[in-house]
Amino acid sequence: MEAFLVSAGVVALAEIGDKTQLLAFVLAARYRRPRPIILGILVATLVNHAIAGAVGRWLMLTVGPTRMRWALAASFLGMAAWILVPDKLDDDEAAPRQRFGVFGTTVIAFFLAEMGDKTQFATIALAARYPSVWMVVAGTTLGMMLANVPAVLISDRLAGRLPTRLVHAIAALIFAVLGGLMLFAPPDGLLG
Repeated sequence: MEAFLVSAGVVALAEIGDKTQLLAFVLAARYRRPRPIILGILVATLVNHAIAGAVGRWLMLTVGPTRMRWALAASFLGMAAWILVPDKLDDDEAAPRQRFGVFGTTVIAFFLAEMGDKTQFATIALAARYPSVWMVVAGTTLGMMLANVPAVLISDRLAGRLPTRLVHAIAALIFAVLGGLMLFAPPDGLLG
């Protein structure tokens, strides 16, 4: 259950102000059809994070617990720093074409925007850290939905009111604590 809760919380906080949340705002403002946008976000996130979770688990099994411990500590501390860097939405991502309908456009745009994104790397690191990949993927997906569904439903009214810097600072602190735990906690209780 810890894997699920930590994954959901960290990703929900990290997603505030992220380019995929900005994409959710853009899609909601452009198409004004929340249901297919929300379903598209869910499908894209499940697929993307399932792949990221599998990569994280594979890395853990391939690299081994000792080396993985140091890699995870570095990645969590790196995520803490990366979250503090504001995200912006590229023009190409901001105006996706509706060739595939609202749902298909959302799935494709979100899947591609999530490639190499903070939350994808967080999912890889969390899946390497916790033994249950599915709890991590479920948690990171819930975190994405917690951040993006309100963005879709409330759209531009919410954008200017969130204390993005504070939320990012909290998420960065959580990642820094996770990195510290990886560095200083006994190795036998960390990775498994």
